[in-house]
Amino acid sequence: MTPSATLSGKGSLDSGLVALGNLIRITRIVFKYAFDADLIERSVKFGLGFKMPFQKALRAARNLKPLRLFKAEELRRIVEFASQPLPAMILLGINCAFGQTDISRLPKVSIDLESGWGKFPRHKTTVDRRCPLWPETKAALRNLKRPVPKDARDGDLVFITKYGAPFVRINGKNTVIDSVGLEFGKLLWLLELKRPGLNFYALRHTFETIAGASRDQVAVAFILGHAPDSDDMAAVSRERISNERLVAVTQFVHDWLFGKPDAAK
Repeated sequence: MTPSATLSGKGSLDSGLVALGNLIRITRIVFKYAFDADLIERSVKFGLGFKMPFQKALRAARNLKPLRLFKAEELRRIVEFASQPLPAMILLGINCAFGQTDISRLPKVSIDLESGWGKFPRHKTTVDRRCPLWPETKAALRNLKRPVPKDARDGDLVFITKYGAPFVRINGKNTVIDSVGLEFGKLLWLLELKRPGLNFYALRHTFETIAGASRDQVAVAFILGHAPDSDDMAAVSRERISNERLVAVTQFVHDWLFGKPDAAK
């Protein structure tokens, strides 16, 4: 059976195809390295079936996926009913497009409540980014009651679980524990808002979707921490972006969520 025919029944078709493509790519890299380093005698021939999934198949699979998008009234209700530290996490997710790992690794030095800015490189891309904080986000962060961390190395983290551990961590069985996602998921179930495609990371999708209507995609991408395409010379050459543009984008999302219902229409 060819790799393209072996998809797990778990997860969506889209995620299965992406995972399959990553597996094929990694396998090719490993065997190429082994041949280049003289660890194997001959180059491996993978055959015609060992190919990356076609982009057309990926697009078709994505079109079948449910929208990963919250409604403004849903988010307001979620924030209202959440107990700390979830409100601060949720607001950072929709204000600054932070994912679970961002939240878990966020150091206190990256949040300046006086100036009202968050400056934290995205862990996935190491791309620098900064984000103006909404008044609601700053208030939620000021109201945090932070437990004492068990490990002194976690002493600089903004968020610590009640057990004194980072919210996203690896346990003794080498399994990733995502307490941000778990707690957020419980809240969605409690409020009867849980549906396919909605999880904590959907806050990032919601930010990107709504912020895109601000018509400043450069500023949106900067807040998201997207790595510039090597073929996009303008993005590669851009040395900075003004605070005013970042404020305008986040204010646009704020108006959609709290102020002006027609902002993103």
